[in-house]
Amino acid sequence: MKAMRPVVLVLIAVIAAVIGWLATLSTNRFSMPTPVLPTSALVTMGVIAGLTLVMGVRVLRWRNGKKKNLLNPILAARTLILAQACAYAGTLLLGWHAGIAVDLLRIGTLRSGEGILWNALLMGGGGVVMIVVGLVVERFCRIPPEDIEGGTSGPETRRGETKGEGEYAYRGD
Repeated sequence: MKAMRPVVLVLIAVIAAVIGWLATLSTNRFSMPTPVLPTSALVTMGVIAGLTLVMGVRVLRWRNGKKKNLLNPILAARTLILAQACAYAGTLLLGWHAGIAVDLLRIGTLRSGEGILWNALLMGGGGVVMIVVGLVVERFCRIPPEDIEGGTSGPETRRGETKGEGEYAYRGD
């Protein structure tokens, strides 16, 4: 599984911000309510981030050798997938609500939508928390590189060279 790239997360956030801004423009034009999540969604976002963090700490403890029992590989894979999903969902929420906040700041003097602006800023902050938790837990799930033959630090074998006596040579042609 490939690690998340921050550039992709930024791109997703920018696209979601543009879509959120356009959605806010169109809903305001037709006198519909602003498409922002209620503050009760922060509880759900907190539960998701907390669960992801708890599962990530379990993997980290096993990786650092503090747990004696074997880690279930399915649990580790699910933790990694949950961490990536948490970061992607946080990116979408941050982008969407940033687009809404930009539109509300633009027309702030014309409308008394301060409550909606604070709501959008809170949701964006919750998205940032989800992104950070997702990236940190993904880092927890990385396995460190193993030492080469007993921990001796010497020149590594290159492609096309043999590792030792009695092994097959690999010809890189």
